[in-house]
Amino acid sequence: MIGAIIGDIVGSRFEFNNTDDLNFELFTDECSFTDDSICTLAIAYALVSGISYEESLRFWCSSYPNPMGAYGGSFARWLASSNPKPYNSFGNGSAMRVSPVAWWFDNLDDVQREAEKTALPTHNHPEGIKGAVATASAIFIARKHGKDAMLESMKEFYPQWVNPAPGSNKFDETCQGTMPVVFGIINKANCFEEAIRYAIAVGGDSDTIGAIVGSIAEAIWGIPKAISDAALGFLPNLMASNIAKFYESLAQRQK
Repeated sequence: MIGAIIGDIVGSRFEFNNTDDLNFELFTDECSFTDDSICTLAIAYALVSGISYEESLRFWCSSYPNPMGAYGGSFARWLASSNPKPYNSFGNGSAMRVSPVAWWFDNLDDVQREAEKTALPTHNHPEGIKGAVATASAIFIARKHGKDAMLESMKEFYPQWVNPAPGSNKFDETCQGTMPVVFGIINKANCFEEAIRYAIAVGGDSDTIGAIVGSIAEAIWGIPKAISDAALGFLPNLMASNIAKFYESLAQRQK
């Protein structure tokens, strides 16, 4: 899960000001967490606390109503509604927030079922659901069987991947536009940091591509402690403490 938050924070300053330079500084004072980190934490909190994904999303996002980059328009209206309904989104928000379920559950059927549930409050379009299920499946298969097995299995979801040449990507917030880029990046990368650098330098929706790539890269390569420590320093205490609580609960669950 922390991989998604790292990718979000690193990509935050480039979302509307893309770079094609792979040698950028990972963390500067222009970085921040965005809605991607908040929504990821909301899914983790739902798993630990037992509340619904919808309730947790509304609680955490209402607690941080003005993140860097803001919430998407449809999501913001959903959040403000007294009677929220799914709005048939196929945006990449379903994929960026799903990663906790791929660690919490220990078989692929459960992971895929729960991934769909995390999407349904807002992203109930088939492509929105597919983005969440593919991302969670990728994380689960990567942590159980490694990168090659995961990439082979992802061809079922997205047969065509995009070569992540720096600066080649257009801004596209859809799952169907984002996920082929994500798997192209993972295919090319050789370590966590390299994956994050490719995710940002390819251009487009930098923080969300970073979040999705980071969540999968974590399962393949792990995360250097210096990078995770630096990212956690950008989070409010309440968010950081609940991330720690998720990992503590996960460790107990896996005993």
